[in-house]
Amino acid sequence: MYTLYGTDESGSCMIEIALQRCAVPWHRVQASSWQDGEGSDALARINPLKQIPTLVTPNGQVLTESAAILIHLGLEYPKAELLAGDRTQILRGLLYIAANCYSAIGIIDYPQRWLGNADEAQQAQLVSGTRRYLHQAWVVFADQFAGQLFTPSNAPNALGIMAAAVSRWDDAREVLGNLAPGFAQSLERVDADPVVAPVFARHWPQWKVS
Repeated sequence: MYTLYGTDESGSCMIEIALQRCAVPWHRVQASSWQDGEGSDALARINPLKQIPTLVTPNGQVLTESAAILIHLGLEYPKAELLAGDRTQILRGLLYIAANCYSAIGIIDYPQRWLGNADEAQQAQLVSGTRRYLHQAWVVFADQFAGQLFTPSNAPNALGIMAAAVSRWDDAREVLGNLAPGFAQSLERVDADPVVAPVFARHWPQWKVS
């Protein structure tokens, strides 16, 4: 059985979706770097950064980094079609989100990690500039990867799942709705997928899908 360390409103949602697509047994341990408890203590023992999602495979291997986990599951369970489509561009897109979008969100959420003892004004300046970069990165993503979010059978692939999840933070959907409306509609198609929708609803019960 797979063990997934994570919590609601976090990147663990995309791994939950992927595991369901793979039709494998798994369970989630409530854990994160900002929560105390047995699950978070267990997470720290296998991933000292306490980053989520962290996935432990049935044979005990520890996987971190959302893109790496999605790629692993896609390769391990090809019938799940997580990497179905133009695999070269799917892999490129997964790493693009990790490098340009996910990393920016980490700076926005924790500016003190990067500035040390800087005052609040300096932290606010870093957050503001990083958010501008994040939004621009999403607009570029929309231009580069708009046709890469779905399998040939029209189910969301790993890239579609990751894009729909990570774009839920820091007003990215609003920006995309204004500057890349066609792409924003594609993300809403991912949201509405019968496997994706219940997971997103559990993670973000107040989210309004237009």
